Amino acid sequence: MAEPSLQDRTFHIIMKRMVETGQAPHFTEIAAELGVSPKEGRDALHKLFSLRGVPGWLYPKGDTVVSFAPFNNLPTQYRITIDGEQKWFGQ
Repeated sequence: MAEPSLQDRTFHIIMKRMVETGQAPHFTEIAAELGVSPKEGRDALHKLFSLRGVPGWLYPKGDTVVSFAPFNNLPTQYRITIDGEQKWFGQ
């Protein structure tokens, strides 16, 4: 089986963190999980979001994940509650 691409691994890191904590990771945390430098982690984040069809966006002219479908990193009126725990916001 083929090794997951850098974009696949970056996508997985973000989605896993959003599910676990309700918050997206910072690019330095992505870099640490990928085992690369902070600059390479930032580049991986920007490369992922530059791909067509990636369901989300970064803060304008920034490096912070704002939205990663179906989740939103910033509070919205769409609160998601699972088993009585509300730590997620939807797009």
